Amino acid sequence: MEKQVEQLVSWLREKIEGAGAKGALVGVSGGIDSAVVAYLIKRAFPDNSLGVLLPINKKVEDQPDALAVVENAGLDYIGIELTKAYEETYGTIEGELRNKGEWNEDNAQLRGANLQARLRMSTLYAVAQNYGYLVVGTDNAAEDYTGYFTKYGDGGVDLVPLIHMRKEEVREMAGYLGVTDTVLNKKPSAELWEGQSDEEEMGISYEAIDAYLRGESISMEEEETLSRLHEKSEHKRQIPAGPPEFKEE
Repeated sequence: MEKQVEQLVSWLREKIEGAGAKGALVGVSGGIDSAVVAYLIKRAFPDNSLGVLLPINKKVEDQPDALAVVENAGLDYIGIELTKAYEETYGTIEGELRNKGEWNEDNAQLRGANLQARLRMSTLYAVAQNYGYLVVGTDNAAEDYTGYFTKYGDGGVDLVPLIHMRKEEVREMAGYLGVTDTVLNKKPSAELWEGQSDEEEMGISYEAIDAYLRGESISMEEEETLSRLHEKSEHKRQIPAGPPEFKEE
């Protein structure tokens, strides 16, 4: 584990310095993935790393797990409450669609959650540009395979150091780095809405996803769910498609 951490820290330094950037920042949610990245960027750039807390529908001080992460990692941080910005943006969108008579209530909650993720992404890049930093993402192998991230939201980052790590491996690294037990044992949630759970929303456990990624057998039902998630989200793992170049004959 020590060697793996050292390798990731060296890789972060190489990529960030190679891009001509001064350091790195990460959006800290209070979850285990962002906690690990927070510790990694602090090791890579002790004096040029930043954690960014971006609460919506709550105050910065109401995020004890996120605050514990930056405090225990010794990571400088900034808190930016986005509730007003989100409410105004989504309210305007809803109002105009209702005026047009084309508001779709069926997926309104999910649209709102995706807008929150994209608003956070835009904020992270604005802050990063202020410091001359790169934005480091938190997606792991399980999330990448299933597409469990918002396109151009939490998936909109410069670097993804955990992309080849299963959830169990992220948890193991978190324990090695000294992440608090509260975060280690926290039920995985993107906190997109009250009571939201990653595994319930996906319809499959991280344990089953990790087993599949290890090359082990899982139930037929789990494999069907995983296959559906992977195929449905293929577009998220590709650059935007363009047509073949026109060539005049």
